[in-house]
Amino acid sequence: MNSISPQVIEDLGKVWAKAKDKNSHPPIHALVIASSNPFLYSAGADIKAFTSMDESSGAELINSAHALFRELGSEGVATIAAVNGLAFGGGCELAMSCDVRIAARSALFGQPEIKLGIIPGFGGTQRLPRLVGSNKALEMNLVGDPILAEEAFEMGLVNRVVEDHELLDTALAWARKLGAQAPIALEQIKRVSAAGDLDEGIEAEKRAFATVFASADAMEGIAAFLGKRAPDFQGR
Repeated sequence: MNSISPQVIEDLGKVWAKAKDKNSHPPIHALVIASSNPFLYSAGADIKAFTSMDESSGAELINSAHALFRELGSEGVATIAAVNGLAFGGGCELAMSCDVRIAARSALFGQPEIKLGIIPGFGGTQRLPRLVGSNKALEMNLVGDPILAEEAFEMGLVNRVVEDHELLDTALAWARKLGAQAPIALEQIKRVSAAGDLDEGIEAEKRAFATVFASADAMEGIAAFLGKRAPDFQGR
C-alpha cells in the first residue's frame, strides 16, 4: 500500500541522499516519485505501525518524514510526483512536498485523518493551504472526503491531469525539462519560494498532532478503522 512507515521513509531517504549528492557522476537534476502499484500512489500513514510506536519512535518518524519532505521542496533537485490511484493522508502530503504533481485521471486525493480522530501529520495543514487556498484546504482537512483528479487540478493541487497510460511518460518529460534548467537558478527559485512561515507552521502541526494523537478519540478512531466499524468519538 506504499504506506508512510519508518521503512518507507528510510528507503526514500536513501534514494534522496543519492539524488542530491553533488559529487555523483553524472549529477542527478530531477527525481520522479512514482508507484509501481497500479491502484494507488500511497494509502497514507501505516496506522498499524503507529499503534505499536511509543512517543520516542513516533516523534522520530514524524521528524524524519518532515525533514525529508522539506528537502524535496527546497533542495536543488527538481521533484515530480507521478500520482496514480489513491493519494491519501501521508501519500497526498508526500506528493504536495514535491515541486510538481502530475495526476492520472483515475487519481484520488484526500486528507482523511479527521475520520480517525487525528489530524494530518506530514504537512497537510501547511502545504495544502499554500497550494489550494485556506478555504478549500480547511474543507478537505475538516471533511476528510477524497477529491477527483480534475477537481484537484481546478483547485491548484496538481499541475496536470493526463490519461492513466500517459502518466509516467508525462512525469519523465517534466523531469527532463526541469532537469535541463540552470541548476543554481532552479535551486535558488525553490529555496526562495519555500521560504516564509512553513517551518513555523510545521512545528505547530507537530505539536498539534502529538496532542491529538494522545487523545482517547484518536485511539477510538484508529481502533474503529482497524476494526472496520464506525467510530464513537467522545471529545476526550
